[in-house]
Amino acid sequence: MPTTTETLRILEPHPAVFAYYDGRIHGKRLHSSADNWLDDGAYALGVASYAIVDGTEALVYDTHISLEHAKAIRAHLESLGVQHIRVVLSHWHKDHVAGNGAFADCEILSLKLTAERLLQNRQKIEQADPPISPLVMPNATFEDSLHLTIGRRRVELHHFAIHSADGNVVFLPEQGLLLAGDTLEDTVTFISEALEIGTHVRELERMKTFPIAKILPAHGDHARIAAGGYSPTLIHANQSYLQRLRNALAMEEDVDSSLERFVAPEIASGAVLYFVPYEAVHRSNIAAVKDVMPILSRDS
Repeated sequence: MPTTTETLRILEPHPAVFAYYDGRIHGKRLHSSADNWLDDGAYALGVASYAIVDGTEALVYDTHISLEHAKAIRAHLESLGVQHIRVVLSHWHKDHVAGNGAFADCEILSLKLTAERLLQNRQKIEQADPPISPLVMPNATFEDSLHLTIGRRRVELHHFAIHSADGNVVFLPEQGLLLAGDTLEDTVTFISEALEIGTHVRELERMKTFPIAKILPAHGDHARIAAGGYSPTLIHANQSYLQRLRNALAMEEDVDSSLERFVAPEIASGAVLYFVPYEAVHRSNIAAVKDVMPILSRDS
């Protein structure tokens, strides 16, 4: 079952801001019937990479889940008359760097920490199922923040240690538009670094200080992204989930294994939308935080 782009949808949630969305299709798999990172992670939950375009220039935010997807993104941009592409990576995880090879002749920009994580995990990434081989590495790095121009558009890159220590977001200050990568997620964030849950909560509080009008996450609802994205309440929803989970386990309380019940207030408010496959994410998060709770309790 080879990976294809037959279900890739190109959206334009804001003028000349494109979302390349794939997944969240019940019963559909792209790579294999066996468990694998592409089908059972990114594709099942829905995944989007983004492009910001002005004239002949474009910024591509993440290179999607396969080389084929990345080639489709590049072909679309070139059909618009784009001649110069700069790639920005949100973090080091596989579903955000799998298509780097399609942009090997472009600047691929990341946090220095992202480049280090990719180098440390290069063999595992290249031997994964499906493999990302060869993994094309970033060829330019920065630390903390960086301001760019894409044509006449001002773009800011900011480091937020949320989900992964090397989280990097794209902010368009004139529009108040945040491209969030995996720092924010709908229905709930996936906890990949449970020991850093306190850092994630504090960083989400810092994110609230940005003048954000709309949010476009990597993993979210197709229709809401197409309509322009999420409101800033998504930040509080993700933060509340982490706090509620951490506090319950710290008090040695039973955590409701039903995600739908656990985040009922956020679903009721409309901050997030309930999506059944996130029940597995919730169970994984409970196990991950429970496993490190003795260390968190000792260090608090």
